[in-house]
Amino acid sequence: MTEEQGLRARKKRQTASRIWQAAVDLCSERGFDHVSVAEIAEAAEVSKMTVFNYFGTKEGVIVSPMEEHVGDPARAVRERKPGESAVAAMREVFLAQIAARDPSIGLSGDPRAMKVRHLVSETPTLAHRMVSFHMSSVRLLADALAEETGDVLLARVAAAQLIGARNALIMENHQRTLDGDPLDEIVKGCVAATERVFDQVEKGLQGYPGTN
Repeated sequence: MTEEQGLRARKKRQTASRIWQAAVDLCSERGFDHVSVAEIAEAAEVSKMTVFNYFGTKEGVIVSPMEEHVGDPARAVRERKPGESAVAAMREVFLAQIAARDPSIGLSGDPRAMKVRHLVSETPTLAHRMVSFHMSSVRLLADALAEETGDVLLARVAAAQLIGARNALIMENHQRTLDGDPLDEIVKGCVAATERVFDQVEKGLQGYPGTN
């Protein structure tokens, strides 16, 4: 990537972040349904068209940062080491995300992340969008497993268990943040919980889908 391309990419990330922050703050204060895209654009000092170009919809402004990670579990399984189980691959990736304090698993420490959680729980259109996100993540993972094993039904079962385990850990991180626990303590607890949770899933799936 050239220096000019890098600068453009950085400016795009900064603009997207500014729009997201403005939207979360406004919607948290007044309610999602009572804030217009034009008002978000004004607060972010961009045009209304820029908001749509970056996020597509008002719902997208709020949840797009999470939806960028819809394919993470499937990618972890597809790119795992030879002979490594799907459970082991997802555990390894999740532990790496904990070490990086990845916002996508609830470890950002950004108060706006909790505002988004409240908005989703209080806004039917956002809640529906997140259900669709969850279903897409399960489907992508199931597709990856089915391509490898040829057994679509068991792939769907395994995908549901793996995504369920991952989501349970993320929900625990959000709950502990809501409870006011220090981020360092949440991180420490999440490492231990991750080992425990994926150990349990591994017992149930017994090394599925086997070796490459």
